[in-house]
Amino acid sequence: MTTNHITHIEIDDTGLAAPTPEIEQERKVAIFDLLEDNSFDLAPRGDQPVPDGPYHLGLAIREKRLVVDAKTEAGEPAGEFHLSLGPFRQVVKDYFAICESYFDAVKKLPPSQIEAIDMARRGIHNEGARVLQERLEGKADIDIDTARRLFTLICVLHWG
Repeated sequence: MTTNHITHIEIDDTGLAAPTPEIEQERKVAIFDLLEDNSFDLAPRGDQPVPDGPYHLGLAIREKRLVVDAKTEAGEPAGEFHLSLGPFRQVVKDYFAICESYFDAVKKLPPSQIEAIDMARRGIHNEGARVLQERLEGKADIDIDTARRLFTLICVLHWG
């Protein structure tokens, strides 16, 4: 694996409502999967050299903005991005609605109907990942799997 990856992730959920068990499970799985396999490459900014990874990443919502804070493993600042939450609002809302339907379906519907809902859920999840990749353009380059896992964590922050 190259040095262009995340080895630690921290979610600042200070002041947020406690997540439901389902949301907490999604968060744990996303963090585990993200740390197992990801691609995170900081883009050059002007003539400033890009600090070498691996990176520790912090995610928070402050003043209605998503804050992505990348540091080197030694704790040195590598990049901090403040992204408007506006472009995420509808896809996060849709994702929560379809997840709620999915969690309800798992309890009482046959596998064929659960599969249909899960396909829709994956489609919305992919849309959220695409929005994140667009928002990070020129700041950081991430692959689709990394974007999907980070989108899940953004949804966890929205939960609050």
